[in-house]
Amino acid sequence: MKVLAIAAMAAAAASTPAAGTEIAGTFDIALHLVPETRPANDTRARMTFTKTFHGALAGTSDGEMLTAGLPQQGAAGYVALERFDGTLAGRRGTFVLQHSGTMLRGRESLLVVVSPGSGTGELAGIAGTMRIDTKGGGHRYTFDYELPPLQR
Repeated sequence: MKVLAIAAMAAAAASTPAAGTEIAGTFDIALHLVPETRPANDTRARMTFTKTFHGALAGTSDGEMLTAGLPQQGAAGYVALERFDGTLAGRRGTFVLQHSGTMLRGRESLLVVVSPGSGTGELAGIAGTMRIDTKGGGHRYTFDYELPPLQR
């Protein structure tokens, strides 16, 4: 398994994409709790969600999220995978965003990255990170990404 991970990292480094670009925009989200039977003291939950992105990243995504903790008390964590389908700066395709977030005593930490190897169509080879801001209401994103030149 370690050899596979090293080979994947070497392959990713060998296919260096073009210089990075930063874009920003907004998105709408709808969350849906997946009903499950759990013991009373089990804080885990499963949700699905859909998003609509606006701006240079335009399209929709759907995802699955696992959470645990007590967010109303400022302590929780989540992981999620979401598949975006649409356009990025005029290029059409899909890719997966991988989320890992925590909140402790109200302090939040969130890492959202493009899952390596998940890009398709004109977004094949995409790499990047996304920041999400919900302060002041609404949902805003800043997306730092790299794309290889289109193969014609």
